[in-house]
Amino acid sequence: MVPDKQYAVNEIFYSLQGEGWHTGTPAVFLRFSGCNRKCPFCDTDFSHATMMDAREIACACAAFPARHLVVTGGEPLLQLDSALLRVLKASGFFVQVETNGSLPVPPEVDWVTCSPKEPPYAVDRVDELKIVFQNQDVESVAGLFETPRRFLQPCSGSNVEETIAYILEHPHWRLSLQTHRFIGIR
Repeated sequence: MVPDKQYAVNEIFYSLQGEGWHTGTPAVFLRFSGCNRKCPFCDTDFSHATMMDAREIACACAAFPARHLVVTGGEPLLQLDSALLRVLKASGFFVQVETNGSLPVPPEVDWVTCSPKEPPYAVDRVDELKIVFQNQDVESVAGLFETPRRFLQPCSGSNVEETIAYILEHPHWRLSLQTHRFIGIR
């Protein structure tokens, strides 16, 4: 490990996981700055970044009581590497990454949530697929990823009825709501 390698961190905070398989799980969120996609519905302000090394990140994350860590962004795999993951794992973290699927996942990651935005895809494993539903052809996208855990999420909560209707017609999908927004937490 290069001890002085710096990572661009947007924020670190503690809350409940609000989406997907782990909804309701107390988690530390490590949000990196930067992304390789330009999604119009993105809710992250990438203009802010604090440069931190692996030990500083692990220490900041370990200040919270939970040991479920959600690494997100933008696209966290632009920065998340085995060196940082080894330090986080040494602090006892179960590491979940939320990725757009454009990059391979380091082997130390425990859980991969893939929310594909646009090809090409290079993710090499997926534990859950979470597609932001905008009435697109989700079946052809889902066919690219092997996982029985498939979630559709309304786009910013604006098309809940259409998403539910689609799921009722295609019961191999489950609904994922941004419950943190509904209950007013981060």
